[in-house]
Amino acid sequence: MTDRHHLLVHGGTFAAVGDRGDISGYRGGNAPDGMFVQDARHLSRWQLTVDGAVPETLTPVADGDTARCVLVPRGGRNEPPAYTLFREQAVGDASFVESLRVTSNRPVPTTVRLAVTADADFTDQFELRSDHRTYTKAGAVRSRQDLGHGVEFTYRRGEWRSVTTVTAEPQPDAVEETGTGARRLVWTLALEPHGTAELVLRVMARPHGDKRALRVPRSPAALQEQLLSQEGRFAEGVAFPTGWPELSAACARGLADLAALQVPATGPDGEELRVPAAGAPWFLTLLGRDALLTSLFALPYRPRLAAATLPALAATQATDTGVSEVAQPGKIVHEVRHGELAHFGQVPYGRYYGSVDATPLFLVLLGAYTEQTGDTGPARRLERHARAAVGWMLDHGGLTSRGYLVYRADQGGLANQNWKDSPGAICSAEGTRPSGPVTAAGAQGYAYDALRRTAWLARTVWQDGTYADLLEQAAGDLRDRFQRDFWMPEHSFPALALDGRGRHVDALASDAGHLLWSGLLDKEYGEQVGRRLLEPDFFSGWGVRTLAAGQAAYHPLSYHRGSVWPHDNALIALGLARYGLHDEARAIARGLVDAAASTGHRLPEVLAGYGRDTHPEPVPYPHACVRESRSASAPLALLTAVGGV
Repeated sequence: MTDRHHLLVHGGTFAAVGDRGDISGYRGGNAPDGMFVQDARHLSRWQLTVDGAVPETLTPVADGDTARCVLVPRGGRNEPPAYTLFREQAVGDASFVESLRVTSNRPVPTTVRLAVTADADFTDQFELRSDHRTYTKAGAVRSRQDLGHGVEFTYRRGEWRSVTTVTAEPQPDAVEETGTGARRLVWTLALEPHGTAELVLRVMARPHGDKRALRVPRSPAALQEQLLSQEGRFAEGVAFPTGWPELSAACARGLADLAALQVPATGPDGEELRVPAAGAPWFLTLLGRDALLTSLFALPYRPRLAAATLPALAATQATDTGVSEVAQPGKIVHEVRHGELAHFGQVPYGRYYGSVDATPLFLVLLGAYTEQTGDTGPARRLERHARAAVGWMLDHGGLTSRGYLVYRADQGGLANQNWKDSPGAICSAEGTRPSGPVTAAGAQGYAYDALRRTAWLARTVWQDGTYADLLEQAAGDLRDRFQRDFWMPEHSFPALALDGRGRHVDALASDAGHLLWSGLLDKEYGEQVGRRLLEPDFFSGWGVRTLAAGQAAYHPLSYHRGSVWPHDNALIALGLARYGLHDEARAIARGLVDAAASTGHRLPEVLAGYGRDTHPEPVPYPHACVRESRSASAPLALLTAVGGV
């Protein structure tokens, strides 16, 4: 696989195509290849040939919501191409549509034989990600049916059934077997002198259990019109800052991405909702922490995200204990999956609760939404869920018994259960990992804020002063304990975490900025931390590094040990503003906005940690999500923090 991948995203559907618009059926690695719906690859091969040969690329696919390229038959300088092919593709809800226009360059009649080879292997995305795992699928059967105007691919395994249907206008002259399971749709086109012929191919995916009556749009142009209309409605009414056009552009780009990243979910009463997915390609699903932070960032501008996220997470809140799912009563879900492997319990992510911080963030968003909008309906409706979430924090979470929210590494799931969830992300300055139960600093800030906001709800909405007093006391005690146990006087900075024996995990990390956002530190400590985060070892010029440079654990291309995360920096900027450090907040905002300007005003999931002084352009992190909801909403958080000036 030599060409680049280009990602097309719409709701819970994405397609990754190459420079020629082809899908090769590549397996493994960090880059996807195919059309995916609900965690399964519904189109694994989509390859165009002309007169039996792969055409040359005249204009490759460019990044955008629609894939367009120009192709010609192979030839030399002395023999101009006999015809030119204009290819256009787009994805919709569980659908993929392509128009293929062939124009003759000759003054005489010309015959062209076009063929599109298609296949659907229905591979679960967990089989394609580079974790080198294999999964047994006893009794699985794939079948193909010639429809005349196309072909239908079906996959069955027990009660599991998925279908992909490919149709074309005009219908192909033949649907040929290839010997590999794929099918080749073939047309023989007679072109008049300088004449043109056009084909439209449509792909409809029907994942297991999806009974919606969906239709494939008639053309990529029609689908693009729908997407633009959707983006326009989503951004309507948001006042962008006039004094900072680059921030305005980043906010607009972020809102457009958020519009495309909405995926279906269900509320407590079965109501249909649209919530922000975590990101494309591999996380186009509901992740609790990601949806909550995205909704918090967008809350002043798009409160309907929070209004959907809260009931969706309430509906998936754990009510029982489950070992493999890391479920405990009251805990908010970390990840929801709909694929075959999750359905059969071969991965634990159908509903996976391995997150120590989604539960307090749920309470933070519920309180913030009520305060911001004045709408008490969700707080009243979700009172039972909120009290259960508080109960989890106090009981299973460890606040009562250990004084803090604590987690253990999950066998078969996540090594770390805070936002820095990669193996080795929680470490000492030398890079060693803590032993025993881990107490991550940032999660304690979220817990403090959750207790305070829920106390406010109890007092003002639920009319329960006794419960409010209890939570306020718990919040105050947590704050006193934290500043006693986490503060490192030799660094004038809080530890990244405590290990199982209560010892400092002493890496200097960006998580300290989250403590400013939650208000856990007193004014003196908060100001020290805020100014320290803008020193050169932390601040790259594009943003605050996850780990300060100069420590043995630092690596600029590590996922969580030296990279720069836009959402992390958005939280820090909000925290700096909260402590009155407005110049520092503006410095972070400028760095991120400049980084976005270099990539079409879109902030990626994560950047490399290289400094701006030696690298005048931001260096991308090699495996970042192309579109990520927290990063898409980060410019809105910056706007809140600095006011657009």
